[in-house]
Formats: sequence, C-alpha cells, structure tokens
Amino acid sequence: MPVKKASPFELRAEDRAPLSVLVSRQLRQAIVSGRVSVGTELPSEKELTAELGVGRSTIREALRILQAQGLLSGGDTVSTRRPRVSTHQTLSLAAAQAMENAVRLGQVPLGDLVELRVVIEGASVESAAAASDEALDAARAAIVAMKASTQGKAPDVEAFRAADLAFHRSLALASRNAAFPLVMGVLRSAISSHLGEALHREADLPGAIARLTREHEAILGAIEAGRGERARALVTKHIRAFYRRRAEASP
Repeated sequence: MPVKKASPFELRAEDRAPLSVLVSRQLRQAIVSGRVSVGTELPSEKELTAELGVGRSTIREALRILQAQGLLSGGDTVSTRRPRVSTHQTLSLAAAQAMENAVRLGQVPLGDLVELRVVIEGASVESAAAASDEALDAARAAIVAMKASTQGKAPDVEAFRAADLAFHRSLALASRNAAFPLVMGVLRSAISSHLGEALHREADLPGAIARLTREHEAILGAIEAGRGERARALVTKHIRAFYRRRAEASP
C-alpha cells in the first residue's frame, strides 16, 4: 500500500462555524505560518477534498474566502484554474482596500491617516539618507517622469500620480526596512484618490505639478546629501501642506 504523502493542511473542529470557514482558517494558517510559501500553486479541488475529507463545494467556498482576503490569486473561478498563494503586493492591495473602505465610511478620519503617513515616511526618508547612490536611481527616474507629465498639451494627472507613487515607494525601498514599503503601500493606496481629486480641482494644474515636483526634488536632494533629518522635515512639510491645501480648497 502506498504511503500517504504528508499534507501541509489539517482540518480540526474548532467551533460551530460553517465548514467552509473552518477549512479556510486551516488553509490560511498553512499559508501565514510559511508551510505553504508565497507563489505556491495549491493542490486541485479534488486533491484538497481528499486531503481534508470534505466536499468539493466546501473547498470551493473556502478558496473564495481566501481570495477575498487577498491570500490567493488565480483565475476568475477557482475550479478552472489552480489558485496560488498571493504575493505581498496582493496582500497590500487587500489591506489598502479595507483601509480605504474605513476612510470612506468615516471610521478613520483622513487627517489621522495623513499623520500616520508623516510618521512612516519621515522615518523612511531619514533611513534612505544612508542608502547607496544606486538605490536612489528609481527616485530620480520618478522625478523625470513627473516633469514629463506636463510636456503635453495638457498635464497628465494620472502619469504624475504614478510617478509620485513610484518616488515615495522607491525611497521606502531604499530605507532597507522591509516594513516601510508594505505599510506605506497600504496607506498610499487607501488615500491615493485624494491626490487625484485635488489635482483635478487645481486652477493652475501645471503650476501645482511643478511645485510638487520641486518639493520632491528637494527631498531627494537632502537624501543624496546624507541629510536624513532635513529629508524628514521636508517630507513632513510636503505631506501636511498638500492635505492642508486640499482641506482649505474643499467647499
């Protein structure tokens, strides 16, 4: 008789929750504990059914729960394509969506998120001041893209927003703290719509983008000079001033 291969998944009776929820919890535990690594393709529904001793519809619903949580990615339906354990980018997106929902519902004031962003980004750019010159190349490229966004007949707001996001993310990566880009990605995604809304309401859009680009150049200049505290002060002023101007412009 062939020896049954050990499975990273276990099913334990925990409470009176629906069976699909219990299965999703056990699969989630296998993922977050590292027993199933990021990028791994999960077994088929048939294989999971045999391993866990539950029906195929239960497996299908459990996988949908994990996809909704951002832990799995795959095809439109879990039965036609094996889902994979998500990358950190997918996890960040799921967390950002949850935070944005909270902001929209008024449970977390925008001002509180802005202050959290000030704390995280301030520490990030101060640490980035010790980065190698090569590690700052992406931030330089982002500034070039910001300037290019105003070269057409009309400023390209979406191109500027993308460059702005790339700039701040690149500095978080340059800080060499793995938590900074993850947390900043969640914060930025949750409040990114406010940047676009504010820019679209600018009476002098080219002037606003030029001003913001100069502020980014000053932040990068301080980092390149190894002046971490100066970079922190500049990014703090940059973030607070932008959202203050937005609040003052709001009807």
